[in-house]
Amino acid sequence: MPIPFYRRSVVPIWIAAAFALLAAPGLRADLTWTAQTGWQLEGGALSGLAGAQGRTALDLMNKARRYEEDGSLHAAIKSYEKVGAKYPGSVYAPEALFRAGKLLERRRQYYNAFQTFQVMLRRYPNTKRFNDVIGELYRISADLLNGKRNWFWGWFPGPTNRNRGVEYFQVVVIDAPYSDYAPLALMDAARGLQADKDTEDAIDSLDRLVNTYPQSVLAPVAYLKLGDLHASLSQGPKYDQASTKEAMTYYEDYMILYPGDSNIAAAAEGVDRMKTILAESKIYIGDYYFYKRLNFSAAKVFYNEAITSYPDSPPARVAKKRLSDLDARTLRLNVAPGSAPKKRFWLF
Repeated sequence: MPIPFYRRSVVPIWIAAAFALLAAPGLRADLTWTAQTGWQLEGGALSGLAGAQGRTALDLMNKARRYEEDGSLHAAIKSYEKVGAKYPGSVYAPEALFRAGKLLERRRQYYNAFQTFQVMLRRYPNTKRFNDVIGELYRISADLLNGKRNWFWGWFPGPTNRNRGVEYFQVVVIDAPYSDYAPLALMDAARGLQADKDTEDAIDSLDRLVNTYPQSVLAPVAYLKLGDLHASLSQGPKYDQASTKEAMTYYEDYMILYPGDSNIAAAAEGVDRMKTILAESKIYIGDYYFYKRLNFSAAKVFYNEAITSYPDSPPARVAKKRLSDLDARTLRLNVAPGSAPKKRFWLF
């Protein structure tokens, strides 16, 4: 099985931040650009490079920006990438990588854009553009999940790849676990996984959301969706009821935690469905002992459990009818209530 993208290509930002502490102070300077003066450093900050190297890096930045303004996006990208590759210690490198990523995104080269933004974050986690970059990563992920195609070389459209979008959302969570984008990414990843019929992983994504970000505005929606997803795994009263119980738990938690939420009626309906299935499962087991095994004592236990688990419901009324039939049958067979009838042996 191939290793997911987010597990084989991402260095956690907190690790990269340790190396960023060694960066020159000039890397945190502000860059401005005007058509008249080109790129300039505000406040007299140093470029991080001395002499000819500093001038070459600045010339490349100005050249890239002229290409960009003229609409020669491919040439601009190459120049910006050259600054990032050859002068990583300069103040120009973070801006060069950011602009290269933005232009790649404009050319719909989403995979390359995502990788470029990742390189920028790994090298310069303290950049002032951190939130901007996380926003770009989120938008690329959403575009891919929503069916946009990556264009190879900027002119050849590839196939849709929604799975890549889901993987990219995981990267967003890893890169910025404390940002507003993290719960959004988990919610969208769950949506993509659900569309791909990967219910278990969708549940895992939403479970991470409600446990890690309980104060998020998305938490109520996540609780309700968790109930729905577990309910979708329930196969009815004749099968194992673990998913039914999980669904009921999430619906009830939602009703307790968010009593004033607008979807409270949907949660109550979900609880009703799950309780009905659980009660019917007790009746199903009771019927087995009643009609197949003639074990009236065991049948009575399960019928009573059906009544107790959901009183005054249709399954409870069925269980009461079964108990009445059971009592009548024990009387006909002259069997004391709560015991099995004596077996008869026939000689032929």
